[in-house]
Amino acid sequence: MRAFVPPPLPPYPPVRLDNLQLLLEQANQAVGRLDGLASVLPDLSYFIYSYVRKEAVLSSQIEGTQSSLSDLLMYENESAPGVPLDDVQEVSNYVAAMNHGLTRMRDGFPLSLRLIREIHDVLLSKGRGSEKQPGEFRTSQNWIGGTRPGNAAFVPPPPDMVLECMGRLELFLHEERPDMPLLIRAGLAHVQFESIHPFLDGNGRLGRLLITFLLCAAGVIREPILYLSLYFKTHRSAYYELLDRVRRTGEWEVWLDFFLRGVRETADQAAHAARRIVALFEQDIRRIGTLGRPGTSALAVFHYMQRVPIVAIPVTARKIGMSAPTVAKSLDHMQALGIVSEITGRERDRLFTYQAYLSILNEGTEPLSRNAW
Repeated sequence: MRAFVPPPLPPYPPVRLDNLQLLLEQANQAVGRLDGLASVLPDLSYFIYSYVRKEAVLSSQIEGTQSSLSDLLMYENESAPGVPLDDVQEVSNYVAAMNHGLTRMRDGFPLSLRLIREIHDVLLSKGRGSEKQPGEFRTSQNWIGGTRPGNAAFVPPPPDMVLECMGRLELFLHEERPDMPLLIRAGLAHVQFESIHPFLDGNGRLGRLLITFLLCAAGVIREPILYLSLYFKTHRSAYYELLDRVRRTGEWEVWLDFFLRGVRETADQAAHAARRIVALFEQDIRRIGTLGRPGTSALAVFHYMQRVPIVAIPVTARKIGMSAPTVAKSLDHMQALGIVSEITGRERDRLFTYQAYLSILNEGTEPLSRNAW
């Protein structure tokens, strides 16, 4: 099979947006509602902390990892016996890569090839994929499906054309195009990045991150709260088929219809989840208020569990500057109220989970079976 070299963006002939206008308007409104809701959350950092991790789990699952959100949270909480370490390390790298990119952009660094390489370097810094040129555009041919380029489902550009293709994509990202709505630009850029497949590994995860980075860089969303991995995971057959149709027959409009529906659906889901989380927090804070004097310590532990829904007593004590016996007592009080549950059944090395919160975050994060792709 011959390698595919994508023509530069924007597509020619130009994309016809007339049939997409209503969907584009609905997607923009959904994103605006989500961004507005984010600005009134009592503590946005808690929501972002957990939501970023949910996205990391989902995006990595698309690449075949079996790690769950609970695995990641226990790994970060230094209490992960039995967790598949390679898988959870991959997810942890994703969180670090996302945070690196967002921090750099907030410091004024442009979304550029240099930054994309930096993010990739963090993404593949440890564990699986760390031997596949982290932070460097590939210098050898890759392919998707099959055992070699000759029988592959898709062969991206030859290595000597990667820099030129990525350079054109960078120009498109920074080109002043008032006639091209940002969501359309993000949808086009995602396909282009996936078609170039500029790295030996991590292209899918980085291509999905690129959507969020673009929206944050343009100020469409102020915080990283819109991710399409759950939508792509749910509709994975259509996702891959539409990428292929763009490459074979230039059907950009069909892809953009799918993409905008994903943005609309994802923004609405995130807003709904945020409202449920806020209501849950408010309800449980009122319950903790009935404890009287012990409620002060319990509330401090509860606030920590809004960020980390699975906790161990020693780590929690160290993180919030409280004695281990006080943390243990607070968790016992919250367990009696039905807010947290102990999940090991052990006397020592106990783990507690804020299950109602975790259940909201966990929606859609069941690992795919190995043969689901």
